[in-house]
Amino acid sequence: MTDSTHKILVVDDEPQILKVLQAYLEKEGYQVVSATDGRSALDVFTHENPTFVILDLNLPGLDGLEVCREIRRNSTVPILMLTARVEEVDKLIGLELGADDYVVKPFSPREVVARVKTILKRVNAGTIKGEIIHAGNLTIDLGQHTVILDGRLIELTPTEFQILVTLASNPKRVYSRLQIMEHAQGDAFEGYERTIDAHVKNLRIKLEPDPKNPVYIQTVFGLGYKFELVE
Repeated sequence: MTDSTHKILVVDDEPQILKVLQAYLEKEGYQVVSATDGRSALDVFTHENPTFVILDLNLPGLDGLEVCREIRRNSTVPILMLTARVEEVDKLIGLELGADDYVVKPFSPREVVARVKTILKRVNAGTIKGEIIHAGNLTIDLGQHTVILDGRLIELTPTEFQILVTLASNPKRVYSRLQIMEHAQGDAFEGYERTIDAHVKNLRIKLEPDPKNPVYIQTVFGLGYKFELVE
């Protein structure tokens, strides 16, 4: 059974989806709370303090992108988006707003549960034995799962943290987008490689003095990305 201390907020305006996902998640030992629209989702999030959010993009009133944006103002809680196949632009926008991953509708409830487990493993990646990576004014503590830049704590989502660790653990090595996905998101799922670009864009905004001229995370055109150790 899964650690029941994890409370998952499921947001979808289709009652049957809520019912099925709640059943599957509770079977795995998770606590589940739910909402059917964006406004109530934010209310539930505020009062219930969930440790994970499953969020449909197509919600009445306040849509999923706005909900994601509001949550990310003050929280790095993992967010898994539910989206239709035709919404590739919305997928990227959602990832740029800080969502960790997405599942395309129609989906298998088992796939959603598997994604939840994979993302939570990233959250718990602090079991790596206390390794610390230093790069100039940037310190990445794998044991504490923290990133410090110029003495300030930088809030990263679980996926952003794992991508940073993947690159920084092997500085100067060039990783393709597919390789980054496999290391950071697990190779159990077929992903959309451009999602890595969205996560890297977020990382640059948070870490780079000038995101348009990155120092730490550099693009290797035609190949992927690499991390540079800054003195």
